[in-house]
Amino acid sequence: MTTVNVKKTSYNWRVVDIVVAALIAIAGGVIFWAWDQGAAIISIPLDATYPPLTGIIAGGWMIPAVLGALIIRKPGAALFCETVAAASELIMGSQYGTTVLISGVLQGLGAELIFAAFRYKKFNLPTALLAGAGAGLFCGLNDCFLPWGWNIAYEALDKLTYIIFTTVSGAIIAGALSWLATRGLATTGVLSSFASRKAASEPVFN
Repeated sequence: MTTVNVKKTSYNWRVVDIVVAALIAIAGGVIFWAWDQGAAIISIPLDATYPPLTGIIAGGWMIPAVLGALIIRKPGAALFCETVAAASELIMGSQYGTTVLISGVLQGLGAELIFAAFRYKKFNLPTALLAGAGAGLFCGLNDCFLPWGWNIAYEALDKLTYIIFTTVSGAIIAGALSWLATRGLATTGVLSSFASRKAASEPVFN
């Protein structure tokens, strides 16, 4: 009788996973802070044209969730990276106050649920797009329906439009860009300690 040894994927977090996830999150906090400044300027003409249009720039606040999960490839990575990034943004001085923490948790959860749905086994472009969209969807719902939401006074159609914009923005900015960034990092060899080390040669859709 022949015994076949099947190597199982370990979902236990290692020290290197925690360290790199923290670095991604802190870098994400810097991105958040910079995105805050740019968004404050860009949102002025968008808001003057049609307020829900501001949803198209929301994706920048979701990058750590998708990027962290694509690199670490373990349960909790999206939620961890997005939450810590939001905390870093708050520490650096966010114009949105403590609400960024709630937003971070919800956006991270939105992305996390997508990766969980695929049992943390698929990290291709469609999965990244869906994860970004999930984060964007939760972002839109948070902004439009929770008591502290910026757009809670919107009419129903405007809320729906805003949520569509944040979902699409999350898919494109957080999803597609994070997927491209992961492939780019893999080519440099810096991801040699992770399952994502072969990301550059992985199929785009399978």
